[in-house]
Amino acid sequence: MSAPLASADELHTQALRERYGERYRWLLLLSVMIGTMASIMSSTIVNVAIPAMSHHFSLGQERAQWVSSGFMVAMTVSMLTTPWLLARYGYRRTYSGAVALLLVGGVVGGFAQVYPLVLGARVAEGLAAGIVQPIPAIIILRAFAPHEQGRASGIFGMGVVLAPAIGPSIGGILVDLFGWRSIFFMVVPFCLASLWMAHRFVPTTAPGGVAANRSGAGLDWRGLLLGSVGTLCLLNGLVDLRGGSGLQAVMLLLAALASLFLFIWWERRIAQRGGEALMNLHLFSYRQFAMGSIVAVIYGTALFGSTYLLPVYMQLALHISASHVGTILLPAGFVLAGTIAVVGRMADKQPTYWLVSIGLALLAASFALMVVLTLESALWQLALLAVLGRVGLGFILPSLNLGAMRPLSKALIPQGASSINFLRMLGGAAGVSLCGIVLEWRLAAHGDSLSNPVTSAARVAAFDEVFMLLAALCLLAMAAAWQLREAPDATNNKNPKDH
Repeated sequence: MSAPLASADELHTQALRERYGERYRWLLLLSVMIGTMASIMSSTIVNVAIPAMSHHFSLGQERAQWVSSGFMVAMTVSMLTTPWLLARYGYRRTYSGAVALLLVGGVVGGFAQVYPLVLGARVAEGLAAGIVQPIPAIIILRAFAPHEQGRASGIFGMGVVLAPAIGPSIGGILVDLFGWRSIFFMVVPFCLASLWMAHRFVPTTAPGGVAANRSGAGLDWRGLLLGSVGTLCLLNGLVDLRGGSGLQAVMLLLAALASLFLFIWWERRIAQRGGEALMNLHLFSYRQFAMGSIVAVIYGTALFGSTYLLPVYMQLALHISASHVGTILLPAGFVLAGTIAVVGRMADKQPTYWLVSIGLALLAASFALMVVLTLESALWQLALLAVLGRVGLGFILPSLNLGAMRPLSKALIPQGASSINFLRMLGGAAGVSLCGIVLEWRLAAHGDSLSNPVTSAARVAAFDEVFMLLAALCLLAMAAAWQLREAPDATNNKNPKDH
C-alpha cells in the first residue's frame, strides 16, 4: 500500500514544479510566510489588549499575564514536535492543520464569554505558532540552492518582522475602535489566505520528497512531557524570583534543572535504542550548530529582554507617553525589515559568521550607548539608538540559521530548525524575566522602585546597568558566533532539489 502512496506524493510535487516552473519555490515560500506572519502577530499583538481584557473579566495582573505566558510556553514546547509531524503527515497537512488551529483559536478567543476559554484559545494559538515557525527554515534549506538561501531568508525575514513592527500599532487602533475582541479576529484573514495558498502550492510530501508515513515511529511523549515541565518550571521560577517568593522560585528552578538532565538522559536512551527522539542530540556534534545554538539562546534573551525593557524605560524613566513610544519605535521596525532584505543577499556571498558578529556588535553598541542618554536627551537620540539596534538584528536574523544549519546532513535539517527555534524562544522567554529581576535588584540598590511616580537619576542609572548587562551578553555571544566559520572542505547541501 505504501508504494502507490509514495508515487502519488512524488508525482504531485513534481507536477507542482512543472506547472509553476522556477517561481514555484518562491510561491511555496510566500505560502508559509503568510501563516508565519499570522502566528508571530498573534504572539505580540495581544499585549495591547491585556488592560482592556483585564477590566472586562475583572482580572488581576498575574492572571491576565497568563494570556501572554500561556501562549509563549505552548509555542516554545510545540516547536519540538514539528519534525515528527512533518514525517508523519507531510508538509501540507502539518502546515494547514496548524494554521487551521490558529484560525480556530482566534475565532474562539474573539467570541469567548469567560476567561478560561480565552486562555484556552491562546494556548491553542501558541501550539499552532510553535508548529508553524520552524517550517520556513526547513523549506529554505531544502528548496533553494545555497546561492539563493540568503536571499530567500532575507525576503522571508523582511515579511515576518513587519508583523510585530506594525501589529501593535494597528492593534491599538482596533482596541480603541472595536474593543479587545478585535485583536483575536485580526489573524483570521491571514489564516484564510495562507490556507488557500497552502492548498495550491505546499507539497503533500514529507521532508526529502518522500511520502508521509502514518505508520512511522510514535511521538516521544515522555520527552515532550519533560520538556514541557522543564519549560514551565523555568519560566514560573523566574517569575516567582521576580515577585519575591524566594523558596518557591528556588524549588521551581531546581525542578527545571532536574527536568533538563532527565530530558537529555531520555533523548540519549531513545537514540541508543534506535527510536525517534524528540530532539536529536547528534545535532550538537556539529560545531557550527552547537555554537549557533548558544548564539540563539543569548540572542533570544537580549532580543526579548530589550523588547520588554525599552518601552518600560521610555515610559517610567523618561516619562514618554505610550503613544509616543510606539511612534519612536515604529521607524526602527521598518529599518529592520529593509536591513534583513539587504543582508539576506549578502549572506549568499559573505561568511555568515561575519554577518552575525557584526549584528551582535551593533546590538551591543545600541545597548551600551543607552548610558549616554539623560532626562534632557532629545527623542531623536533615543530613536537613533533603537534604529542602530534593529540594524544589528537585521544582520543576525537571516544569517544565524543559515550559518548554524548549512553543515547539517539533510536528514537532520527538520530537527535542526525546530531545535534552534526552541532554544531561541526559551532564551527569549527567560530574557523578559531576567531583565525584570535585574532591574528590580538594581532599583532597590539605588533606593528606588517603579512604584515611585517621580523619576530620579538613580532610576535612570538602574536602567543603564540592565542595558549594560544586555550589551555584555551580546559580546559573549560574539565568541560563539566566531565559531560559525565553515570548514574549508564543507560540501553539504550544495544542490538541494527536494522539499
